[in-house]
Amino acid sequence: MIYSTATVPVNPQGEPKLTREQVWKGLELKARDARQFLPAGLCTHCDVTEESSTHFIRDAMIGGADLREIITLEPGRKVTFFQATGPREGAIINELFEDEAGDLQLKFYCYLGLRDKQPNGSEEQAEQAQFDSYNGYKAALLSTLKRTREMVAEGRI
Repeated sequence: MIYSTATVPVNPQGEPKLTREQVWKGLELKARDARQFLPAGLCTHCDVTEESSTHFIRDAMIGGADLREIITLEPGRKVTFFQATGPREGAIINELFEDEAGDLQLKFYCYLGLRDKQPNGSEEQAEQAQFDSYNGYKAALLSTLKRTREMVAEGRI
């Protein structure tokens, strides 16, 4: 089983300030089309294929893997990506919250396994190390916030 987490401040010193509403809009846009929010080249296609009042489904190519994800939104607070197909099974969550000091934070966490691989085997351990590295999901959080700031500056958010 892979468990990974990373939390970054939404408004670090020296960056243009984002509101909760602006970050939420960025997270919603990312859930629908990750290409413009993830590091360059990581996501090569991303299409919403089904939609209902409780969730939507997207098909994507992320990190060279074909994925189908069931995505739920808890408005203003949380996006959950359930891995329906692809090399992983489980859930990836992006959560927006205020810390004890009232500062806005963006948190990633996941509970995943690798399909058809030995639990806690060498493949899962390598995946765990990648997720926990600076170039793992922390980089995706920072990239999401950077792109959200750009879209705010462009007037798109």
